[in-house]
Amino acid sequence: MRRAMAEAEVGDDERDGDPTVMRLEARVADLLGKEAALFFPSGVMANQAAVWTFADRATEVLLDAEAHIIHWELGGTAALSGAQIRPVQASDMVMSADDLRRAFRVPARFQSAPSLVCVENTHNGAGGKITEVDELRAIRRVAAEHGLPVHMDGARLWNASIASGISLAEIAETVDTVMVAFSKGLGAPVGAALAGSRGAMERAWTARKLFGGAMRQSGILAAAALYALDHNIERLAEDHDNAHLLARMLDGAGGATVVPPDTNIVMIDLPAGKTFQPIAEAAAEEQVLISEWNPTRIRLVTHLDVSRDQVERAATVLRKVLERG
Repeated sequence: MRRAMAEAEVGDDERDGDPTVMRLEARVADLLGKEAALFFPSGVMANQAAVWTFADRATEVLLDAEAHIIHWELGGTAALSGAQIRPVQASDMVMSADDLRRAFRVPARFQSAPSLVCVENTHNGAGGKITEVDELRAIRRVAAEHGLPVHMDGARLWNASIASGISLAEIAETVDTVMVAFSKGLGAPVGAALAGSRGAMERAWTARKLFGGAMRQSGILAAAALYALDHNIERLAEDHDNAHLLARMLDGAGGATVVPPDTNIVMIDLPAGKTFQPIAEAAAEEQVLISEWNPTRIRLVTHLDVSRDQVERAATVLRKVLERG
């Protein structure tokens, strides 16, 4: 990947275009079955550009109450687009079409009108949960009933496709725009893309410029993403297998409960009386680092830099720590 970056053909993406970036954008649009795509420095910027593209000021955006756009994007919907969030409480692990339908307000002149629906697939906060295509289609129909577009935060859409066996294009067909990230499971150092209609991407280009995302010789970065697309999609199945191994080895350890993983994220709920910090400190003493989701939930993510042997060792250490009491 570093060699590909060093040897990348570059131009000026801000002016007349960078050839490597253009190849990446065409490749992503084709994979997702969309008219066009646009390269971004980050998934957060791409998500917020999609919101800015569709959501007028003083309107509201409907999405899962635990969505990344709500919790991990610094209030960007309000700060950048002047729109507000309407969180949709999921009746199960992720928002369904029925959940969305119940969340719409009765139209009234003194309330914010809806402008956009967002979905997240896979869903980070739900432990890499996949939303089935039939459910996504149902969500699209509910949005259409209200005349609204749908945007997908598909940072881990690659994982959803590999785990489900459903093509990226078939999943992306359920939404108007979709963001995909290159810097997570695919292992690129930076970057994401937003795909949709040519008109939507023209407006998103303006958002990218406005948000400070205009780049010059960005083919150096796009080359890493192209390498990732060529070499690192199919191998995501290894990450999913490793996540299932973690789940099997850790479920029930010291009374902990593992959320069964769909893909490469393993959430571990601690039993009453146990909290993250002492467990993290004990694991770190044996060179195993873990992430805190909240004080009583641990988040583990498998990826291309973690081998099967390392996963087994991490699970053995963490199981011992959890059972220590």
